[in-house]
Amino acid sequence: MSTSTLYRLQPQALTPRQLQEELNATAEIALLDVREHGLYTRGHLLLAANAPLWRLNLLIGDLVPRLSTRIVLTDEDGSLLEQAASRLINLGYRNLALLSGGTQAWRQAGLEIFIDENVPSKALGEVVEIQAHTPNITVEELRQRQANGEKLVIVDGRTPEEFDNFSLPGAHNVPNGELPYRIRELAPDPETLVVVNCAGRTRSIIGAQTLIDAGLPNRVAALTNGTMAWLLADQPLNKGRRTRLPQPGAQHLSAAREQAHQLTQQAGLTILDASALAALRVNPARTLYQFDTRTHDEYQAGHLPGFRWAPGGQLVQATDHFAAVRGARIVLADWDGVRARHTAVWLQRLGGFEVYLYQPAPDAELEQGPSTPRILQDAALTPAPEITPQQLQPLLERQAAQVIDVDNSLHFIRRHIAGARFIAPHRLLEWLPRLAAADAPQQWVLTSKDGVLARLIASALQSYAFNAAALSGGNQAWFAAGLPTVGGDEDILTGEEDRQRNGYSVSDPVRRNRLFRNYLEWEIGLVRQLGRPGGELRFNLPQQEEQQQSTVNAYPR
Repeated sequence: MSTSTLYRLQPQALTPRQLQEELNATAEIALLDVREHGLYTRGHLLLAANAPLWRLNLLIGDLVPRLSTRIVLTDEDGSLLEQAASRLINLGYRNLALLSGGTQAWRQAGLEIFIDENVPSKALGEVVEIQAHTPNITVEELRQRQANGEKLVIVDGRTPEEFDNFSLPGAHNVPNGELPYRIRELAPDPETLVVVNCAGRTRSIIGAQTLIDAGLPNRVAALTNGTMAWLLADQPLNKGRRTRLPQPGAQHLSAAREQAHQLTQQAGLTILDASALAALRVNPARTLYQFDTRTHDEYQAGHLPGFRWAPGGQLVQATDHFAAVRGARIVLADWDGVRARHTAVWLQRLGGFEVYLYQPAPDAELEQGPSTPRILQDAALTPAPEITPQQLQPLLERQAAQVIDVDNSLHFIRRHIAGARFIAPHRLLEWLPRLAAADAPQQWVLTSKDGVLARLIASALQSYAFNAAALSGGNQAWFAAGLPTVGGDEDILTGEEDRQRNGYSVSDPVRRNRLFRNYLEWEIGLVRQLGRPGGELRFNLPQQEEQQQSTVNAYPR
């Protein structure tokens, strides 16, 4: 590499005010916070997407697919930024900048800091509720109507996995992206009240407003504060439930399509033809995300090449998990004239992206199978050796190996390999020497959900002279082999640094309820934060939304 090339790759140092100017400009930019997720959620810049340093290879290819995209890195105090920049340069990225002093410097400059995750999407929900007067219903009101035998249906707008963890008694799981497509089958009688709930606030509000936008003749309400309020009212939740998604009938589908068509026209969304999509794909100066918002089963059965799976409700709820480049283009595959259109409208309201629709041709060439991450390989690293579960088991019995889980501490609590310890990746260089000093020298075997993250991190550890291997197939392979597992948090060495503090993971009801109340107070207060320096966010909400709400779906509070 020439000296001039090296000079161009040197990351630029930015002050908080310089970064603020870049964020307020119209050019594409990805602001990445490289701390572990739990640390990130304790305080970050509003528009920062989370891409932890030791997980960059796994995440960055999907978050920032164009190598020449402007990327600004931040962390807590600037201490991780040069290492993160070096890794990105090795992966091919060449337009990097660093926020000098990290989040601390931003705070010291008098600019707003935000806790939690998916903040822009959650802020959108709060603003929508205020501006559209989205109806809501309290737990007490809902229970009274149930006791009175009134016609109502409860739909939970979260993912099937979240619904399986806990749900309201009698609720139907219809993720938000599926609601306008399927709700008429669950509530065909216009006299039936439809209540939308989630774990907190955002998806209840967005789900309810989606049904209002969809022209549903029923009364619609969001359950105030979701299942948090249900637990605060000392009501029980169900666990381990799955409900079947109803298939829309011809008449209901026609009504849903007509309303979605009108909504798309009102929003001014562009529907691309094949040549226009092809032009976007070959433009080297712009970032393009292509998403398929249907169910996972539909996606696996057949999807367009190059389109990633992103269920519509989650794409709105957690946009920064899928697309980190502000100003990028997003194209949604519109298979049925309903689901992608509602998702596109919400993404346009969220702002920060150019949003388009694309209708696949009936004879379009399709691929089958799951959506897989675009993993970038660092050519400077030596691939780590892998070990099968059957090879690892006798090593553990002889205490000749130590398993280190590096994936998710909450999953570790639920179930992990017997004898494993959990270390958040950013603390491995600190903890491995400490463990080696306390125990006899041994083989380190890293594991993760499917082994992919473990393999990438084990490879990185080779450069630090650690004898690290990866468990082939990860925890999934170990569990499938029926080998010994346990649960619990006794062997977590890094606390909650890798994950968000969450009242739902707390067993003590007093502490849980305190965390719930703190969270709800914070979320409701997001609108005030948006009015402070460093909290600027521009939504694109329709002016007519309030009038539509008050005349079509008014619901007594």
